Amino acid sequence: MSEALNPETPEAVLDDDADQADEEEPIKPRKNGLYPGVSDELAESMKSGWADTELHGLEPIPQAAYTAARRAALSARFPGERLVIPAGNLKTRSNDTEYPFRASVEYAYLTGNLTEDGVLVMEPTSGGHKATIYLLPRSDRENGEFWLSGQGELWVGRRHSLTEAEQLHGIPASDVRELADALREATGPVRVVRGYDAGVEAALTDKVTAERDEELRVFLSEARLVKDEFEAGELQKAVDSTVRGFEDVVKVLDKAEATSERYIEGTFFLRARVEGNDVGYGSICAAGPHACTLHWVRNDGPVRSGDLLLLDAGVETHTLYTADVTRTLPVNGTYSEIQKKIYDAVYEAQEAGIAAVQPGGKYRDFHDASQRVLAQKLVEWGLVEGPVERVLELGLQRRWTLHGTGHMLGMDVHDCAAARTETYVDGTLEPGMCLTVEPGLYFQADDLTVPEEYRGIGVRIEDDILVTEDGNRNLSAGLPRRSDEVEAWMASLKN
Repeated sequence: MSEALNPETPEAVLDDDADQADEEEPIKPRKNGLYPGVSDELAESMKSGWADTELHGLEPIPQAAYTAARRAALSARFPGERLVIPAGNLKTRSNDTEYPFRASVEYAYLTGNLTEDGVLVMEPTSGGHKATIYLLPRSDRENGEFWLSGQGELWVGRRHSLTEAEQLHGIPASDVRELADALREATGPVRVVRGYDAGVEAALTDKVTAERDEELRVFLSEARLVKDEFEAGELQKAVDSTVRGFEDVVKVLDKAEATSERYIEGTFFLRARVEGNDVGYGSICAAGPHACTLHWVRNDGPVRSGDLLLLDAGVETHTLYTADVTRTLPVNGTYSEIQKKIYDAVYEAQEAGIAAVQPGGKYRDFHDASQRVLAQKLVEWGLVEGPVERVLELGLQRRWTLHGTGHMLGMDVHDCAAARTETYVDGTLEPGMCLTVEPGLYFQADDLTVPEEYRGIGVRIEDDILVTEDGNRNLSAGLPRRSDEVEAWMASLKN
């Protein structure tokens, strides 16, 4: 990896003018860089001889009309108030390397823009709000920032100009470096989405309250409960790529056996990066008893014939919508008798849960339906004393079912997390809501309350379900679920 002269001060400039020198910090060489400085002749040479690369006549991004409608709903909820929604900043991974940037969900949802340091500001007007998107402009060629700064365009790539951004997003764009001063001078009520941009929050420190800001965050979370047409399409796109990722994994299980769970992780990641932005969350590639660890993301264990592989993974689209699908697969292609017994019980529970996802029904219904089936199985198998009503009332099945049966899905894998309980868990399902249905049974390797043959077996089956006007649609129906169908599907992919 090449060394920038000064990645620590991306906004600093190189300028020979004495007046500006008092205002601007010159770009300094890296402490142990190979070049001690920049000659006047080189600095002058780098200012000129560059073609005009401005892009003209850009078409708006596909979701521009949808983001405009979302901003209109936000404006109607908070009339007369200035609303500030940051994208966030780069975060340091170590020394001078950063984590890949992912814009805040609130910002991306309202703008469609995904670049670091962006800020959406909704200025109140007599008729609603005027939206402005504050962004970094093209890096400056006059002052050398474009090639001397660690975040200059020759180091990290071209940025859109402000004019280009306006065309793409349908929102007037301004230089974000001027925003802090403007916010400090702002009057009237202000709300900000916290936790993404310390500089923005510092500029508003005497103008906002935690309670009012939380109301803004909650509103934006609840606004995402019902997906619009664009969002439903992106979720289907994410799931379709995920299905192909699962197929990729099945085809290389022999290589995973020769290496480790990491081979599975890497195989799925390749599909996610080729067809999408990334994985939507850390892939769970849990073979053998690791399947009993709900969020096993170390993925460093062996993959053995005769064991089960619990693969919980999702592709994230370029617009940041993620799938979340789980299949529990026999590594050798065939379930053993005890594996099939447990798998079929989870499948039956999932079938009951999916059937309960209906418009007008309670959100909790699919969880209750799945848990009832699992509790019945545990009683039938003699692992817990019935009757079933007693088991459910005391939550005794949770020793082996552990988690809730699903969650909302969207731009976050656990979407709408800040929504009020009365609108989410205690709410009513509506067309356009998208959620997972994912019951599981997990018999820990050291659980002495179950027969030895159960120990170390973990099974989860998870699908992404869109609530429709007349029922639901399984977005991930392209992946087989029934045990015999899973075996036939795996055999077809290995031929």
